[in-house]
Amino acid sequence: MTTVRLTRVVTFSAAHRYYRPEWSVARNREVFGACANEHGHGHNYECHVTIVGPLDHETGMVMNLRDLDRLLREEISDHLDHRFLNHAVPEFGPGRQIPTSEEVAVYVWRRLEPRMPAGVTLVRVRIQEDQFLAAEVGRDGSDAP
Repeated sequence: MTTVRLTRVVTFSAAHRYYRPEWSVARNREVFGACANEHGHGHNYECHVTIVGPLDHETGMVMNLRDLDRLLREEISDHLDHRFLNHAVPEFGPGRQIPTSEEVAVYVWRRLEPRMPAGVTLVRVRIQEDQFLAAEVGRDGSDAP
């Protein structure tokens, strides 16, 4: 049986702020710079999701794209698109994880991984914040988050 990797890219626009409420404004500014500004800032993100599984020779697919697109909409777009991540996503609320690209990648992984259909494995989530910054989480011989 032939095993194939498939990557689907979805986009979302979101704002975020890097800020630790237990730190002073000066300490936040020192560590996070302009990313600590009170009103946050936004990005047009790309989320690259890579799965692997056996090629179904009857359909020619690893996973039906209609099903994959629905899953990505439900678990990524519906939760992140046109949101202020610090307010809309409980995991990124005050005193919780800071919505860095790294943490957003882990967040997406944790939403998608348990929803993979039988025989299909999530192997990578890449969050591209802009053309100069991306974070990835995935299976590379070690455990994923």
